[in-house]
Amino acid sequence: MTRCTIFLRQMGIALAVAVLAVSLGLQSAWGDDKTENPKVLMVTTDGEITIELFADKSPITVENFLRYVEDGHYEGTVFHRVISNFMIQGGGFTAELTEKPTRGPIVNESVNKLHNTRGTLAMARTSDPDSASAQFFINQRSNLRLDWSGGKDGYTVFGEVIDGMQVVDIISLSDTGTARAQTTQGPTNFEDVPIKPVVILSISRLNP
Repeated sequence: MTRCTIFLRQMGIALAVAVLAVSLGLQSAWGDDKTENPKVLMVTTDGEITIELFADKSPITVENFLRYVEDGHYEGTVFHRVISNFMIQGGGFTAELTEKPTRGPIVNESVNKLHNTRGTLAMARTSDPDSASAQFFINQRSNLRLDWSGGKDGYTVFGEVIDGMQVVDIISLSDTGTARAQTTQGPTNFEDVPIKPVVILSISRLNP
């Protein structure tokens, strides 16, 4: 074997090693870009619910929700609107049905076209698409009529229950009635209010 042949073989090995190193480096970089979606644990008087938040699809909504979580806003709030075979809504009222103050509303992100299927978490709002602030609901069944469609704004889906859906089902079966609530617009009669309050004791983030 000539010196030239040995040299060329060594060069070939070195080049292969360099290409492999670059490839591994790129894979590592790509892996770092794939950040894990946040997860939160919701502890209620009826049990625990673990939720994955779709920060990759609903970034504004998830950031807004996590700010309320970090501020402790949801502690002591109740599911004040519960309709079996539809959804459970909460995050805005105390056990005495006094509305808690919130930050300003956020932009509607239902254009992400995520579906309001069973177990998904979506923002509650008024008829104004961009009026959501802190209140949310969990779909107890698939409610596709709440989706974005053909330019019609829907209800922004921003998460999904990954453990504890049986707790959602239990809450949905609560006995309900009419109760007087103190809203920011004044006293209002609410329907579908659980007779025995279903309290959110805490919501905490599970991963960075």
